[in-house]
Amino acid sequence: MNFPFYIAKRYLFSLSKNNAINIINLIASMGIIVGTMALFVVLSVFSGLKVFSLSFTNEIDPDLKMTSTYGKSFLISPQQEKQLKEMKDVAYYTKIIEERVLFLFKDKQHVTYLKGVDSIYPVVNDIKVKLFNGQWLKPDSYQVVIGYGIAQDFSLGILDFENPLQIFAPKPGKGAIDNAEEAFNKTDVLPVGIYSISEDLDSKYVFADLGLTQELLMYKPNQISGIEFKLKQNADENVVNAQLKKIFNNKVTLKNREQLNESLYKMLNTENIAVYLIFTLVIIVALFNLIGALIMMILDKRANLKTLFNLGTEISSLRKIFILQGTLLSVFGGLIGLYYGTILVTLQQKYGLIMITPTLAYPVVFTLENVLIVMATIISLGFIASLIASSRVSKKLLD
Repeated sequence: MNFPFYIAKRYLFSLSKNNAINIINLIASMGIIVGTMALFVVLSVFSGLKVFSLSFTNEIDPDLKMTSTYGKSFLISPQQEKQLKEMKDVAYYTKIIEERVLFLFKDKQHVTYLKGVDSIYPVVNDIKVKLFNGQWLKPDSYQVVIGYGIAQDFSLGILDFENPLQIFAPKPGKGAIDNAEEAFNKTDVLPVGIYSISEDLDSKYVFADLGLTQELLMYKPNQISGIEFKLKQNADENVVNAQLKKIFNNKVTLKNREQLNESLYKMLNTENIAVYLIFTLVIIVALFNLIGALIMMILDKRANLKTLFNLGTEISSLRKIFILQGTLLSVFGGLIGLYYGTILVTLQQKYGLIMITPTLAYPVVFTLENVLIVMATIISLGFIASLIASSRVSKKLLD
């Protein structure tokens, strides 16, 4: 058996005759356990908050979205549609049109996005589960589905036949405008549903039929602004991207869900890193107790160390004893802290011990990634602390 490891293990599990050293060791162990538990719980909370925040966009953002690289819209041919249907990794695809237009209701007006969608859209994006009131629009109709924020701004309900919602879209063309009324295409639509996702998204989109949107914007029947894809499970996104670029002659831009919400992902990741660094600093402060405990142990075992040195043990091997002892203490403390942290996370997931609102529990997610991050942090910092403390072992100390 490795000699320094054997001695380190004996020192780790045996009590000192000096009661003060035992208390210091206990404090150091508790610091590691509590620090590990706190770091794991906080990382689990932020993982939960990340999943919770992204859940608002998952219902309205597809697995993959394709838009034109060279303009607002593009034409899709029957041959290209046939090739899309033959793609093995694509479960469904839906054609869309997005354009900023003016909405008018009574004496109120609002400029936002009109999103024309076909009948497959609710299959690609599970938007129906977010309907706050009413129903989803029917194909080939003048029905629309509006966001809760727009409904509040307009004081607008659904199925108001006497007061239709008006849409004004600028006509395409060049030159000066002589008559303002002739510069816009206008249509009346009937809101039949209200969706509620998040504060931003609830004021962003008004969903309408694809054909109605094409007519309003004076698009051709095969002219669209984008295609959204729902990929099959375990589909290779890179392969799908390559196939789509080949079908559309590299004239399209493809973005996955993360790229569509790039700023949101960056914000969440930055917050996660910031919290990790703050709690790592707390653990570093706690590990000063470990340094102190090891130094006290070195002084307490000085007579034993002198005996081992006189028997021929090298100084480097004596130092290795306390490096291993401190590292082992960090490993065991980290495992115990993870055990209690996992219990807390599990209880929060099951019973919602801490609530944000009376109906919404604080979201937490248990991930293996967080377990590995916490253990790697504790063991690394514990090793560094042990290395610092073991440097006290020297020939001068033993003499």
